[in-house]
Amino acid sequence: MLIFAARRLLAAIPTLLVVTLLVFSLVRLLPGDPARLQLGEEATPQALTELRHQMGLDRPVAAQYVSWLGDLGRLNLGRSLQDHSTVSGLIAQKLPTTFELALLSLLVAVGLALPAGIVGALRPGSWIDRLVTLLALSGISLPSFFLGILLVYLFSVNLAWIPASGYVGLSENPGLNLKLMILPAVTLGVGSGAVLTRFLRSSLLEVLNQDYVRTARAKGVAGRLVIVKHALRNALIPVVTVLGLQLGGLLGGAVVTEQIFSVPGFGRLLVDAVFTRDLPVIQGMVLTSAALVFLVSFLIDLAYGAIDPRVRYG
Repeated sequence: MLIFAARRLLAAIPTLLVVTLLVFSLVRLLPGDPARLQLGEEATPQALTELRHQMGLDRPVAAQYVSWLGDLGRLNLGRSLQDHSTVSGLIAQKLPTTFELALLSLLVAVGLALPAGIVGALRPGSWIDRLVTLLALSGISLPSFFLGILLVYLFSVNLAWIPASGYVGLSENPGLNLKLMILPAVTLGVGSGAVLTRFLRSSLLEVLNQDYVRTARAKGVAGRLVIVKHALRNALIPVVTVLGLQLGGLLGGAVVTEQIFSVPGFGRLLVDAVFTRDLPVIQGMVLTSAALVFLVSFLIDLAYGAIDPRVRYG
């Protein structure tokens, strides 16, 4: 496993280099001039020239890219063009909020998917299975922004149980923090849970038809033990894969949900940076998102062996 892990980490280096080139190139294609956006339409050409020089935007693009790579080698993501704060500091400030939202969303997703997927697989073709399938397809099809608005209307406007938006740090007030994070977590968790339900049901149905499951039942092993110990564990490999991909996407920033509920996370920071054409912030955030996706994928690959003893790393 150590050799496998080392190979994966080494393979990440050229992958991240390609990501840096793509990020740097695509960001330069964004319309708008960061200097003009900062100074306004009435800015004089001389003022624009001076500000572009201060920002380093008057240098050749290749020179800017090489300079940025040099900074990355020193773990320096640069400084914001707007307030000159470090990009790494901005990311470190916003990422814990999105990380908390992602974990809560996955808890909601797993809490919905496990019972629904197991019940649907144990009674294929029954009315319960059809209901689970219908609800899962509805959850997949329902846009997150629409579900978020419905939840706000129901629980915040009509019932007045939960505030519609806002954020309080977990360290400041844990109870209020969790209360404010319930709606955004459910908004994201429903869609993820629907996807996981479909994968878990299909995988569990396949495993339940295997010979070793029928043998365990023939030996008189209790039905619940057959499901938990023999079938469910072996059916989790594709589910864990999807779970890891969803976690990586959530850590990259749940932009729409954070906008709806005014959660000051990773996604909102990216949206603000795009509007102001803050190129170093955009580059740093996209690169961080790619690194997080790779890290989650790497950890999921290592977890396969713990979930299924038949997995061998070679």
